[in-house]
Amino acid sequence: MKRFATLCATTVIALMMTACNETADTHDADVKALKDIEAQWNRDFASKDPDKLVAHYADDAVLMSPGMPASSGKAAIRNTLKQMVSDPAFSLKFQASKVEIARSGDVAYTQGSYTMAMTDAQTKQVVSDHGNYVTTYRKPPDGAWKAVADIATSEVPPPASPPEPPKKHQRRKTHHR
Repeated sequence: MKRFATLCATTVIALMMTACNETADTHDADVKALKDIEAQWNRDFASKDPDKLVAHYADDAVLMSPGMPASSGKAAIRNTLKQMVSDPAFSLKFQASKVEIARSGDVAYTQGSYTMAMTDAQTKQVVSDHGNYVTTYRKPPDGAWKAVADIATSEVPPPASPPEPPKKHQRRKTHHR
């Protein structure tokens, strides 16, 4: 009986040690979840619904888009997105080429490329843009990944400034003493 109790105790201790050393490996599921989130995000951009778009962001998120000031917080991000999607010519598509998950499983980022079309405010012409992005995500205890930093950089050079008109030479007045 004593041997049986010792065997049971040893087995319980071994199982507890194994359980304590193992953490749930959710890496593959998290990568899939982020790819699925970004696929849905693309569909939400196609729908041009600012509320669907802002739902992808954490309350303290920041959005940095080319040619625009940074938008911090959901209210500012909603205003920026509402302005962007109100343009009839607006479209945005993006695709991650890299998805990285922290070992902790609560922070991740995606990196990829985007294409965008929009109406130029000055020329009223539709312009195309393309570039790269990095989106940092945080997974709170509820398990729903949310973007905390969404940053895009354009590969399209800014338009050239028009040449300055030639300066007129002014004659110097000479003073006679």
